[in-house]
Amino acid sequence: MSGNEFDRLWGVDDLSAFLGVPVHTIRGWRSKNYGPPARKVGKHLRWDPAKVREWFNGLDQHAA
Repeated sequence: MSGNEFDRLWGVDDLSAFLGVPVHTIRGWRSKNYGPPARKVGKHLRWDPAKVREWFNGLDQHAA
């Protein structure tokens, strides 16, 4: 994880707010193997904010 080892992981609502997309869009992405990498913690999906930013910054490389 980034910075402090106790940085909070994001839930789907946090990811939605950061990216500015609806939660149902993120769920659709997951079914299509698209979007930032997530990990399961029990039955919950969690995102590492640093990995989300890496994924987001990498989108520039694929822009047409």
